[in-house]
Amino acid sequence: MDKNALFRKFVAFTTAVHQASYELTKGVKSSEVTVLQYRILEYLAVSQPVTLSEISDCMDMSMPNTSREMKKLIEKKLCKKVPAEGDRRKLMIRLSDMGESMMNEAFGRIQDRFFQRFKSVSDEEFAEIERALDLLQTKIFNSKPE
Repeated sequence: MDKNALFRKFVAFTTAVHQASYELTKGVKSSEVTVLQYRILEYLAVSQPVTLSEISDCMDMSMPNTSREMKKLIEKKLCKKVPAEGDRRKLMIRLSDMGESMMNEAFGRIQDRFFQRFKSVSDEEFAEIERALDLLQTKIFNSKPE
């Protein structure tokens, strides 16, 4: 096995993931939020509850910038701070009901576009794609598949 070739395939794959993500999400964000705020909301939708530092790390933002954007999202009533279970001093960030609703609407539009790409995929290929995604999720991205 050529590990360098495998790495190059992985780089090409991640680039393609970014491009596909851009195409699937283009135009779905609400006009109420900036692109950066939408990215934060998207991260929260799949990872909540999270800490401010986790958002900062994931978005590759400074803590002051992350705090500023979170303050704006809280003011827009799209997010909320809640005490962490087991440590009431620690604050976690979650989507508010309004934020959940906004992201459910966006994800619905993204899902429609996603399944448009599967028009010519057989049931067997669909199952194979699902297994491949699960394997990537656990072995490369170090998280459990849903």
